[in-house]
Order: sequence, then C-alpha cells, then structure tokens
Amino acid sequence: MWGASKERLVSPERALPGRETPLEITGIHHVTGRSMTPPFPEDHEEIVLGLGCFWGAERLFWELPGVHVTAVGYAGGYTPNPTYQETCSGQTGHAEVVRVVFNPRIIGLPELLRVFWEAHDPTQGMRQGNDIGTQYRSVIYTTHDEQKVLAEQSRQQFQEALKAAGRDTTITTEIAPLDNFYVAEEYHQQYLAKNPGGYCGLKGTGVSCPIG
Repeated sequence: MWGASKERLVSPERALPGRETPLEITGIHHVTGRSMTPPFPEDHEEIVLGLGCFWGAERLFWELPGVHVTAVGYAGGYTPNPTYQETCSGQTGHAEVVRVVFNPRIIGLPELLRVFWEAHDPTQGMRQGNDIGTQYRSVIYTTHDEQKVLAEQSRQQFQEALKAAGRDTTITTEIAPLDNFYVAEEYHQQYLAKNPGGYCGLKGTGVSCPIG
C-alpha cells in the first residue's frame, strides 16, 4: 500500500503545510564559487529540470560549458519550503529538481534539453529505475513561453526517436511553467562533488535525441 501511495500525486488539500522560511544554505556553489541564489546575470536564462535523484542530475549540468550555476531543490508541488524528508514522503507533490542558469549565447536550450532527454528514461512515470516515488518523476518547468514551446517540441522529437528505435513506450514527462523553486538543504547541493563515490542513479535509454 505504501509503495502504491508513493506513486500517486498527493492532492493539494492533503499536502503537508510546510513553512514560510526557506531552508538555510550558504548560497555558494561548491564547485564554481558562484552564487546559487538570485539575482543572476541579466542576459542569462533559467530552467528547472527533474530527471530522478537530483544528485547525479545536478553534476550533469554544472559540467556543461555555458551553464553559469546550478542548484538542487524541490518544485511542482504544493508544500512551501519542504524538507528532503517531507518530499520523500510523497506528501508534498514536489519533484527533486535542478535549477540550471545558463548563458544562451554559449549553450542553447535545445542543447540542454538534449542532455536532459538522453540522461534518463522519461517513460517511467513516478519513478526512475529503482528510485520509486512521485519525487522522481520526469519534469521540465519553464520560465517563459518560448521555453515551453521548445520543450514540447523536443518531447515530441524524442518520442519519435524512441519509436524509431523500437521502444513502444510513451514519454510521461510533465512540462509546465515554473511556479516556485524551493532550495534543498546544503548537504544536497553539489553532493557528488563533496562525495565523489556517492550514489548516482542516472541511466538513459540509449536512444539519441535528434535536437541541439
């Protein structure tokens, strides 16, 4: 019963109440030394991506040329400023996500989305591999209309690529405008830089995404 409930999104009225105060972090990226909190450079964009456990996902993006800074957190649910334990309970509605702030003159959104699609299996619903629960669902939360259009186009392109590769599965990735990004606890930020032997559950489909 518990496993089933963790794969079903909580309703707003049943979500945990959370708190008004954001979780306290240093705000300094452990790898780059840049600020993980706004304001960001005016000519940069941000997008929020969820592709399973956020530890490995964040490392994937901070290593890309043109990415200014990354931070892990929670988004897509109802509970304000949730903790990790609350998010893992399945009672917040949030997904584990990475905020990616990037310079579009160096790396475009299509290139970021190609990395996103190829790094995980977006057809698994409320799980990613052995990580089971609504917090591990595949999501793209956009910050302006053009991003949403590009994200939806890329989802269709990757769906066609999966079909061409003989995979009869449907992408379940949620695409929606970003409501709120709630920063995760300090120990989760750049976790795999601090713990090089730490867990990373990222595993793609082996299918190339024809964009970027």
